[in-house]
Amino acid sequence: MHGMTLVQVEALARLAHAAQVDEAGRPYTEHLGAVVMGVAGRGGSYEQIAAAWLHEAVEDGVLSEQWLAGAALPQSVKDMILALIERPGEPLEEYAARILATPGALLVKESDLAHQSDPRRLALLSPAARDRLTAKYAHIRGLLELPTPG
Repeated sequence: MHGMTLVQVEALARLAHAAQVDEAGRPYTEHLGAVVMGVAGRGGSYEQIAAAWLHEAVEDGVLSEQWLAGAALPQSVKDMILALIERPGEPLEEYAARILATPGALLVKESDLAHQSDPRRLALLSPAARDRLTAKYAHIRGLLELPTPG
């Protein structure tokens, strides 16, 4: 047994992010659900799906690293979540290297980027935000050697 079930992980993620909205003003849980669907659609494992539900929780401060350390989750899930945290001031090259060095994390980030780069999602943003994020996502995709979507 893995500890927490995916139903429990999803419930926790939805509760933790309940008050959040994304840059377009949409409920943040919509993004999490889309990333999870992307991971599952790419053949992701239990561990990768669990990490997809929680991939932003520690970065956004809704759950602490101390909580994560003690959570009833496999170490591989914790490692993926920690790898996927974009740390303030960290060069994207270091971020990408950590993802590539962490088993399972690349698939979660690929799904995350696919949803973040969705033209329907980007269309809801201001032109300045859209341009900034499009460039950032393209840069990360290049560092991770992921194909360009579309």
